[in-house]
Amino acid sequence: MNLQHTLPLSKNAAHKRINDILLGPLERPALQWLAARMPYWITPNILTGIGLLAAIIICVSYWLTNYDKNFLWLASFGFVLNWFGDSLDGTLARYRKIERPKFGYYIDHTLDALNQLLIGLGIGLSPFVNFKYALFVVIGYFLLSIHTYITIYVQGIFRLSYVKLGPTEARVIAILVNGFMYFFKHPLIRIKLEIITVYDFAAILVGTTLIIIFLISTIKQALELSEID
Repeated sequence: MNLQHTLPLSKNAAHKRINDILLGPLERPALQWLAARMPYWITPNILTGIGLLAAIIICVSYWLTNYDKNFLWLASFGFVLNWFGDSLDGTLARYRKIERPKFGYYIDHTLDALNQLLIGLGIGLSPFVNFKYALFVVIGYFLLSIHTYITIYVQGIFRLSYVKLGPTEARVIAILVNGFMYFFKHPLIRIKLEIITVYDFAAILVGTTLIIIFLISTIKQALELSEID
């Protein structure tokens, strides 16, 4: 579910939403266009379910690449479908003025964590990325998510993007990587006594970057809060 349509737990405080992503100028008009043309029977809850279904498709597709790498195309389709459901549900709720702040906030973050876990497990079960490195990325994502949720509560700032990147950019990168994995072999990298694939190295780099962003953001936030309290 898209985080954009939810509100923090506080009832009356005003909250600032930061969603400064590279693809924002393209994504926001596209979502508004889609919301205006959605059939009435398609509700935000249905879109949320589509996002979850897409995460399951991605997970299973990556696992099936052990038998046929053509399932990478199905995984890429899953990312597109996940964007459709995950990004459009909140936009549709706001467009129709049927927001449910508390329910949406709870379901939003819960299913978002489940979606990311499913995707991470699927990548780890594929022949391309070692399971431990895939989970390392999931851990980095969860740490950054926890920081986001805490910041909403203590400072009223809802940050959906870091360094111009958000969930949409992550999906696009995943689709591009899927194409690379389909057309190229597994380039190997030797690190001391261990040989890893270039995709393992990429996972290590992504997980490390997420954790570094988490640490920097946490320290910065703590210093700002120390000046307030």
